[in-house]
Amino acid sequence: MAVRWLCSLFGKPFDGGKRMDHGGSQQQQHHPMEQQQPYNAQHPAMMRLYEVQKEVASLGPQVCTFSGLQNDRDYKRLERELTRLLLEVDKVDTEGKPELQGARKRAAQEVEGLLRYLEENATHPSRLAIEELSNEARQLVDERVVAPQRAGGVAEINDELVDALQELVLRLTQVKTEGRVPLRKARYRALTRLCAVQDVLEGRTQQQTLSLPLSGDTHEAVHRINQVMVKVSVARSQLVALLMGLSGRDSCAHLSRILTEMQVELDALDVSGNAAIRNYRKQVVEEINGLLKHLDLEGEGDDTRRYDLAQNNSIREIEAVRAHVSHLREGVLRHCAVGDLGFRPKAELQSLLTHLDQVDTAKNPCIREARRRAVVEVQAIITFLDLREALARRQPGPNEHPSHRAVWLVLGSLSDLQAQVLGFDGKRVDKSYMILEELLTKQLLALDAVDPQGDETTKVARKQAVKFAQNILNYLDMKTDEWEY
Repeated sequence: MAVRWLCSLFGKPFDGGKRMDHGGSQQQQHHPMEQQQPYNAQHPAMMRLYEVQKEVASLGPQVCTFSGLQNDRDYKRLERELTRLLLEVDKVDTEGKPELQGARKRAAQEVEGLLRYLEENATHPSRLAIEELSNEARQLVDERVVAPQRAGGVAEINDELVDALQELVLRLTQVKTEGRVPLRKARYRALTRLCAVQDVLEGRTQQQTLSLPLSGDTHEAVHRINQVMVKVSVARSQLVALLMGLSGRDSCAHLSRILTEMQVELDALDVSGNAAIRNYRKQVVEEINGLLKHLDLEGEGDDTRRYDLAQNNSIREIEAVRAHVSHLREGVLRHCAVGDLGFRPKAELQSLLTHLDQVDTAKNPCIREARRRAVVEVQAIITFLDLREALARRQPGPNEHPSHRAVWLVLGSLSDLQAQVLGFDGKRVDKSYMILEELLTKQLLALDAVDPQGDETTKVARKQAVKFAQNILNYLDMKTDEWEY
């Protein structure tokens, strides 16, 4: 009852007894206890129950937006406060009167509902999955970046680390939240921090070494900038540790002061006589600015608009494109079913790709994933049309290599299967899904069995066909993974 009362709006916390209508204006939301005629407003039992009601109204928004785990300090505080209220309600003397007993029962149900909601979200499988992925990211970053820096060594930052972080970001975006605000919030906070770490690591500046001869003054400037760069490297590691929750002592405010002092030190250098040195200083200043912009994540995720994307303009734009893509896909499949290859809306599909490329993601990983998936949907239709056209245009000569002909036979089968995948609208548990997956796997095995016999054209064709088959499987997997914003 309490959860329905306090968290009735999807993505919006309780707002003190009022709720927002679709136009944004406030409407009075009556408390369940207020819907009953009071027994006697001045009766000690009713007065105590209304005092409990006020405390529940205060704790409700905190419970409905709490995104942590059971071992978090705020969880224990909320649990303690709600348990205390439950005991207070239990102590109310109803004098055996049904009206007072009913009021006490409703108050107890509200407090118990909040306790359940608090526990359900903190122990939800999706919340635990978010924490597991966050821990995996922490361990990776600690081993490759933070620990080496603290030991006086050099952080191991390379493409392998960046790719591993990107894989974790992708897995986080695919965690189901069931529309629950606390789970959305937890997922968003984990994603923003991990994406910030990616940005910090990818945007690092390599220390510059300038050729001699240079004047003594210029030498001094280079030396001073190099010293700052060493400090920046340490600060980068500290920032990464902060973002990933690996720093027990540092704070964002302290690191901000250190970085600002570096900027002041660089500004004081006289580099007016050498353009190369001036450019070097500019690069270092830009990197410091890049680190500073990530220090405002302390309150990130508290703004509901950031993680509740139902009304986000970029998401609406992406959804409008997807609706258009769905219409075009139906038309393509309908014409292909009757052997009509004249319907080729490739120019329209390309314009949709351009439109998606211009969608502002605001560096929000969930919006980026939504856009990526929409792009894949468009590209799937384009590759389908391209292969159909290539098959229709194909005129094999008498000297065609048998292995090359075998690859084209598989491509013909893949084209037919891709049409079925494009039109598939079921789930992974459906028999038709399992049949499609099995047939696509068989085509991959058929390609694996093709022996090019040294023919380079066949080797290239087989490699492309394998990639094409894998892309169809990946698309089928994407269509059925029940991803949500």
